Amino acid sequence: MLHLTSTDIAGQIEDLYGAPLADLKAHAQDQPPGMLSALLGMHDTLALAEGSIDFHRDHLTRLIHPERQIGPHEVSHLLDGTRRLAEAVAIREIQAKSIAAVLQSLARAPASTPASPTPSQPAPAAPLAAQSVAHSR
Repeated sequence: MLHLTSTDIAGQIEDLYGAPLADLKAHAQDQPPGMLSALLGMHDTLALAEGSIDFHRDHLTRLIHPERQIGPHEVSHLLDGTRRLAEAVAIREIQAKSIAAVLQSLARAPASTPASPTPSQPAPAAPLAAQSVAHSR
């Protein structure tokens, strides 16, 4: 499975909207909620989950350092850190899959060009009434 990071997602959002992420965030603040603000919110959650993964992984690494004694008190910290790491990984995976699916369904809109008038097509003719095949008497 392809693992998309918040940096990959940021690049896709920038490509989709044709502007740097910082500019898009500033623009979205002045707009009513829409797809851009939803994508930016999902990206922020993904980035936060990645930061949480790094933090909890580093914390667990310090707790299990070979020179460190692991007693009953430390075991509860190990279990808590492991639980928090697993939660952060789950959040990251869900957010990455969700935002990737949304981005895949979107395409960058072509640059707007003045619309050339197209001749209107005549309306189709009304269907003819069915003729009776019964003979008159």
